[in-house]
Amino acid sequence: MVWPLGPTCARAALVLGIALLCPACTSLATGPGWTDGGLAVLGPRRAAEREVEEARERERLARLPSKIGARHILVMHARSQSKPETVSRSREEARKKAQQCLDSLRGGTAWEAVLKECSDEPGAIDRGGDLGVFERGQMVRTFSDAAFQLTVGQISELVETPYGFHIIQRTE
Repeated sequence: MVWPLGPTCARAALVLGIALLCPACTSLATGPGWTDGGLAVLGPRRAAEREVEEARERERLARLPSKIGARHILVMHARSQSKPETVSRSREEARKKAQQCLDSLRGGTAWEAVLKECSDEPGAIDRGGDLGVFERGQMVRTFSDAAFQLTVGQISELVETPYGFHIIQRTE
């Protein structure tokens, strides 16, 4: 077949012909028929759900104290930030040692004994691992989040930060 207007016009005529034969095809590009149930409804619903979730989180944070006191035991590994040169254990070895220390504490061993045996933090033994009172956000986020979730006297699970594995006890 020879098209008198050339191949570009032929393509345009073909597309127009398909559009006329298939009205549903044109509604995808222009029609509000498909928007009434899908994106038009889901977008605002998801935004509202996010707002509710954010409001709950703000409420939860408002109930938590702005300052707490805590002490910790820190088990470091070869890739820990600010580690002493004497620390050469792998991350997995550090995790295993920290878990053993946590198990000892939960088994009734005194904090001071476990601290002396386990902590790699310079000066920690002299101050009993005490960090004093600090505000939310003053410490590394994962540490701070875990510490602020504790009740006074409660001991955390293992908390990993760039410094190693911490066992935290809230003191006030």
